[in-house]
Amino acid sequence: MVAAGRKRRSRSALAVVPATPSPPSPPQLTSLLALLASSVSLALRFASDRDLLLHPSQTLELDPLVLAAARGVSRLLAMLPLHLQTLTLTSMSLSPPAPSPPLPSSWFLRLLSESHSLPDSAWRDAFRMSRPAFFQLLHSLALSDPAAASSSSLALPPDHKLGAALFRLAHAAPARAVARRFGLPSPAVAARAFYEVCRTIADRLAILLDLGAPDRIARAVPGFCALSLPNCCGALGYARIGDAVIAQALVDAEGRFLDVSVGWDTAMAPAEILPRTKLYSSQSLVLANAPHGELIGGSVPRYFLGPACCPMLPWLVTPYNDMDAKNGMSKESIFNNVHSHGMRLVRNAFGHVRSRWRLLDECWKGECQEALPYVVVAGCLLHNFLIKCGEPDPEEIQEGAAAELFSDFEGEKDKEGERIRDVLAVHLSLVSRNQ
Repeated sequence: MVAAGRKRRSRSALAVVPATPSPPSPPQLTSLLALLASSVSLALRFASDRDLLLHPSQTLELDPLVLAAARGVSRLLAMLPLHLQTLTLTSMSLSPPAPSPPLPSSWFLRLLSESHSLPDSAWRDAFRMSRPAFFQLLHSLALSDPAAASSSSLALPPDHKLGAALFRLAHAAPARAVARRFGLPSPAVAARAFYEVCRTIADRLAILLDLGAPDRIARAVPGFCALSLPNCCGALGYARIGDAVIAQALVDAEGRFLDVSVGWDTAMAPAEILPRTKLYSSQSLVLANAPHGELIGGSVPRYFLGPACCPMLPWLVTPYNDMDAKNGMSKESIFNNVHSHGMRLVRNAFGHVRSRWRLLDECWKGECQEALPYVVVAGCLLHNFLIKCGEPDPEEIQEGAAAELFSDFEGEKDKEGERIRDVLAVHLSLVSRNQ
């Protein structure tokens, strides 16, 4: 009885095992592949024909997905017997996906030809600047044209070089995506165009960072006077870029970069970096022969605001440390509050550069990391150029990572610097009471 019961359970168990589905017939397989290939072809056609209507970030996300699907369909077709490949293509009534479009039908040329019918935001979305600013920059850079190209420059139209470089810088776009959108021969050419343009920006726009230019410092003073910081000529700050290097920057009250020094090792403290910079060695000449401001309690020479991670110097005024948080009306607290507003100018300037040029926050390694300082300087110069052109700032500010916080300087403080800070603190306290 037990054996019979086992046999019945065995037959019952066998009865519920699902049958193995039979493979699809050739007509079913060809119909399925034809439908899949047609869908991918339509997606490719949409991505190429309607890309002017999409935001660059959308196309950069869509392109690799559609191309990966196209490659997958091509591999599936290649695995079929030849007669089934023929049946599939016949049932599609379509040709296989076409190769990348040649230069005359590239995205950039269509953008140029259809600019009149596109919204003003199209150029800003693509290049982080308006169309007039783009061509003013093109004129300022005087990039070599194909007819005059030397062995060190690419034989590409200047507007294609600039557009490809700005697009890569703005969207952290891979070189292969840049090459496809601008009709360039290869990703290697797109990469070369990017670095050539960055070098040209650093050379041709360097005047925008010339701290020693006549009246450059004098023009910065009124902006800080509006913050009740008389005779202040700039705010100094630091940022980690791409987790690869530290940048030191001096900015004015309008957020323009007055001086930039990039390429410092991330293991270094700002107090180690500052004495090694050109700003440190040239500040005496830049700030010399300027009238002192006479305030209650003493005179104040020209100076820069500095962060707490830097040493107090006769020309670099840092905030008070170890403050009593409960006594918000003390002259020290009032000074620190105004000082923080000035330091925010540096953070905002770095934030605007990062918002415009998203490539800077990418991971830079190997040989690319060696070029990062030049790319950062180019981004800061473009920031100044766009302020000069009256271009609006990015709507969002890309904040630095929490790791950008640097430890406070704990070394000896300069007595003259402390005297200047105390005079300013008394001045700000009186201003606060009179408001």
